[in-house]
Amino acid sequence: MTEQLMSVPAISKVPAGSVSGESRGAELGAADGQPAGAEGGSIAMVLLVAVALVAALSAIMTFGGSNAEQYTIAFLAVLASVGVFSLFAFACGILRLRAAAYHGNPLVKAVIDGAPDAVVVTANDGRVLYANPAYLDLIEASGGQEIRPVERAFMGDADASEAIYRLLRAAREGRQLEEEVRVTGMKGRPARWLRFRIRPLGGDKRAARLTVWSLADVTRERERQENVFQELQHAIDYLDHAPAGFFSVNHKGEVVYLNATLANWLDHDLAQVGSGGLKLGEIIAGDGAALLTTLAAAPGEVKTEVLDLDLRTRSGGTVPVRVLHNVAYGGDGTPGASRTLVLNRPRDDRSDPQRAAEIRFMRFFHHTPTAIATIDKYGGVVRTNPLFARLFHSASGEAKDRSILATVAPRDRGALEGAIRQAALGKTDIAPVDAMLAGEGERFGRFYVTAVEEEDRDQESAIVYALETTAQRELENKVTQQQKMELVGQLAGGIAHDFNNVLSAIMMATDFLLNAHKPTDPSFGDIMQIKQNANRAASLVRHLLAFSRKQTLRPQVLDIGEALSDLTMLLRRLIGEKVTLDVAHGRDLWPVKVDISQFEQVIVNLAVNARDAMPNGGRLTVRTSNVTAQETMRFNAKGMPAADYVLVEVADTGVGIPPNIIEKIFEPFFSTKEVGKGTGLGLSTVYGIIKQTGGFVYVDSVEHKGTVFRIFLPRHVASAQDGAAERDDVAVASSPTGAPAADRKLPDSIDLTGQGTILLVEDEEGLRQLNARGLASRGYTVLEAGNGIEAIEMLEKSDGEVDLVVSDVVMPEMDGPTLLRELRRRNPSLKIIFVSGYAEDAFQKHMPTDGEQPAFLPKPFTLKQLVNAVKETLAT
Repeated sequence: MTEQLMSVPAISKVPAGSVSGESRGAELGAADGQPAGAEGGSIAMVLLVAVALVAALSAIMTFGGSNAEQYTIAFLAVLASVGVFSLFAFACGILRLRAAAYHGNPLVKAVIDGAPDAVVVTANDGRVLYANPAYLDLIEASGGQEIRPVERAFMGDADASEAIYRLLRAAREGRQLEEEVRVTGMKGRPARWLRFRIRPLGGDKRAARLTVWSLADVTRERERQENVFQELQHAIDYLDHAPAGFFSVNHKGEVVYLNATLANWLDHDLAQVGSGGLKLGEIIAGDGAALLTTLAAAPGEVKTEVLDLDLRTRSGGTVPVRVLHNVAYGGDGTPGASRTLVLNRPRDDRSDPQRAAEIRFMRFFHHTPTAIATIDKYGGVVRTNPLFARLFHSASGEAKDRSILATVAPRDRGALEGAIRQAALGKTDIAPVDAMLAGEGERFGRFYVTAVEEEDRDQESAIVYALETTAQRELENKVTQQQKMELVGQLAGGIAHDFNNVLSAIMMATDFLLNAHKPTDPSFGDIMQIKQNANRAASLVRHLLAFSRKQTLRPQVLDIGEALSDLTMLLRRLIGEKVTLDVAHGRDLWPVKVDISQFEQVIVNLAVNARDAMPNGGRLTVRTSNVTAQETMRFNAKGMPAADYVLVEVADTGVGIPPNIIEKIFEPFFSTKEVGKGTGLGLSTVYGIIKQTGGFVYVDSVEHKGTVFRIFLPRHVASAQDGAAERDDVAVASSPTGAPAADRKLPDSIDLTGQGTILLVEDEEGLRQLNARGLASRGYTVLEAGNGIEAIEMLEKSDGEVDLVVSDVVMPEMDGPTLLRELRRRNPSLKIIFVSGYAEDAFQKHMPTDGEQPAFLPKPFTLKQLVNAVKETLAT
């Protein structure tokens, strides 16, 4: 109706504020600024009044004589007074100006007047410009009575007032809006539902001049909706209290409806259903949900299948049921919005032995850890258990494809098809088939085909037992790769130092030979060939070291109690909130000598294993105590000599370790965890670290009660070298130019001669002699030492005349970092160059943080590189 009103500029009616004839409508004037001459007689009246005033004034001037001027002033004063009072009356609303009416389309006027919906047009100041008879009847307006706008007509109803406020705000913003409100108290009628619509009119919606209101009575429509809702509620109440269970599932696997009967069986709260709080897998035990998702139907078809399943209660129990599974598919073959199932609880097993036997077989068939399917002689799947549906349905592509051959990649279908043919002929001892599964990604399975020993094998000719072997293959590949990497790492770390020493001697000797031979010498090319091959070998060794990351243990004397206290916060985060951590330290613990980082790794590995053994929570206890040599006998620890130890016990209340595997737990890659949840290297790492430290580790376990790991660390007896084991995490500085000396090419014309006393520390005698000879040939005085202890003695004998120390890192009796601390303690400003066949990462964290960091020269190196590093270090 409002659209019709908008299609015309205005509608001609009787003056506003009155009710005229049968229409009982109010006028909509020329509020849009229609021309004054739109209605005849208005200009003539103005001219007539003007002529009358001029005539009156002329008569006064003509016949007034000497008093004409006074009469004229009095006449003008009267006119002024009338004008002023008219302005006050207009401002107060006593007088109103009415624009000329515009004669609109009589057809539109008749349509709006006869409309069943109430229509009213208001100006932006709230004045009613038009109201049809339906609106006048709605607000009970009588003849001659002022027409009230909508906000005044319903001001006594709180709900209506709030809705009208929102409508008015929308009108001011130039928006259309609709509200439905229940109003009471009009004409003594019962409560009614009214639909309010508002629409601004005008060119600029933000400054609309007119607003059209439309009010419709929707009481009957509301009553029909309430009746439908009540009927639906009755149907829901019927389903809720039916003797069978019902539930619906959407395509996402969310339970959107669950009747009260089924909720009572499963002990679920109905408030959780419908809000995404319950999944299909939460009410069906095991992999039964996979059977429901495999049900297929043709496009536009509704299909029902009968299944025997176990439902899962909220407490974890099971309820055996027979399911009538109904699924509808759309015209394009996609699943419908929901799947509805009807469940009948079985009768008492004791009163129905046959049903009890069916339930037992159903549970055996559905809960076996092996995927099982029965097939016909062509490979068509007749029945499957839930595990088969879950593992192999996704690999078979479309759900409607029920051939077991579809689960296998095309390259391996021939082997499986051959096994099926043998079973159809009744043959036994059919070899298992290993095949790649169809679908995305690489998945593998092993199929065991067994013939059905019955005369009529047309429907079910064979039983297929299937195992997915993807994880097993991945694990085998990982183990193989890990073994290869471990062997390469052991090879690189084991021979790198000695091999680099050999290469260094070869490269140093070739430098001497090259210095002694001119380029024109026939042997010069052969010597260069030796040097180039030595450089290639050195490059290969560097790559192996970078791969292996070989690192020696850096033991230090420490208090185990303090180390475990520092580790407590980390352990609490690792084990989670379900597991309670107790740490109990013995009094006056003896000191032990261990690598602190490696010891922390041992405790972390044991704590993680304990957490995994307590999935439902429990208690992890870490205890420390001193064990004397006499007390070691009570532990019955095989292979551990009687001595003083510090005992660290890590005990849990988990599931325990079965006796048949407890002897294997320290073997590499042995794990009792599920595939993908463990590498089997945690306990073997613990064993290796403890044995390398000189300690012992044992385990005691009782199934379903818990496990205790006991670590025995030898008591450390104080010595003069205890301070050498301090643990400092630093990085070894690179060579003075910022790049490894072995990788920098030096110009041939550089002056490599120099002066100064150099202390050369190298445990390889042949390499030490070559290095000393090379440095001496460049003008340096060289003092030689075979290890760190000899170097300290020689430094003390030199009475501070040593300018630079060139030392190997890995040496017997005292290694490089320890030697560095001793040298810095005696002479903090002493310059040092470390040379090593190991990678820098092997000893970075063991270097001291105080003082200037030493330069580093990786082995193997040439004479020129050694001399250049010495000269640059002395110059800094």
